[in-house]
Formats: sequence, structure tokens, C-alpha cells
Amino acid sequence: MGENVLILGMTGNIASGKSTVSKELVRRGAVVVDADQLAREVVGSGSSALKKMIKLFGTEILQKDGDLDRDRLGQMVFADVKVRAMLNSIVHPEIARKSVERLQELKKNSGIPLIVYEAPLLYEVGAENRVDKVLVVRIDPEEQLQRLMARDGLSEVAAQQRMSAQMPQHKKLERADFVIDNSGSVAETLKQIDALWPLLLAGGK
Repeated sequence: MGENVLILGMTGNIASGKSTVSKELVRRGAVVVDADQLAREVVGSGSSALKKMIKLFGTEILQKDGDLDRDRLGQMVFADVKVRAMLNSIVHPEIARKSVERLQELKKNSGIPLIVYEAPLLYEVGAENRVDKVLVVRIDPEEQLQRLMARDGLSEVAAQQRMSAQMPQHKKLERADFVIDNSGSVAETLKQIDALWPLLLAGGK
């Protein structure tokens, strides 16, 4: 293991079931570095990223305790592409730095069979160069819509909006090394993970 261990980038669109696949890989011994978790860390209280964000958006993005008010920020950037780009230019370089650090640390640990970098925006931010191979979790769009509405309590229009704000699934699939189709039952997904696991242990060859 150690230096030869595979770093697998895992991505997929909203409500595709990335966390289901992630949990199963962890159950088999993989270690996951979650880009969303890193994103929370880099904007922690007192961080340089948070200071830059306050300069840009003002103190109304803060909660009373001084931490970032994610909902408030989300409302401010969701509808405005320019503002979202400005936010990304602050946060993404920090996530990139932290993820490379974390992945390299893990690679030195000889007991890990597989390292997974779970990143919803893997392709969008060019993070595929941080990983050896990419797994895309695919879902049938109709099934995705139903799951998203149920999961987040959204109307059909709101759910469609979120789905269409992302890079189209077919573009991610074209660039994937591996695909897990999560449109069916959990049992069907597990069967695909079982088949893929030995390949991943062998370095994805």
C-alpha cells in the first residue's frame, strides 16, 4: 500500500447518491477526504478565507457567534453568477491546498487500501489532477428529481433549478474512469461496488 495506493476522485451530481457509495467504500477500508468538509474548515472562524469574505460581502454573512451563516451566504450567491465566481475564487484555492496536503499525508500511511477524494465539483474546479482515477456516481434524471424533492423538501421547479445549475451528468460520464449507476436499489449499487473494489485495490488497472 502506502505510496502505491490509489487516490480515487469520486463525483456525481446532486442527489446521485455519492454518500451511499462513499459509506460502502469506507466500510471496506477506504479513507475518504470530503471536499465539502474541507470547505467548511477553510472558512472557519478567524480563517483568512473568512476575513476575505467579510471584506467582500460584509458582516451580514456572519452568525451572532462570529461563524459563517451558510444559509445567508447561499441566498446571496445562489442567484448571482458573478458573486458566486468571486466567492469561489476565495474558497477553491484554499480547498485545493488543504486537499493536496491531506491526500499526500494519507498516501504515506501504509495501512490504507484506498484513498477517496469526494468532491461534487471535481471537474468544475479542475481537481481531477489531484487524483489518479475518477469514479462518477450516475443516476437516472427522473429518479434524481424525485430523490432531491424528497430529500430537501423542494418543489419540482426548485429541484430542477438546482439540477440544471450543475455541469451536465453526461459530460462527467464522458470523462470518468469508472461509473456506478445508483438509479436502482441499494442491492444493485452494492453489487457494482463489490465488482469494482478489487480493481481499485489493484490501482485501478
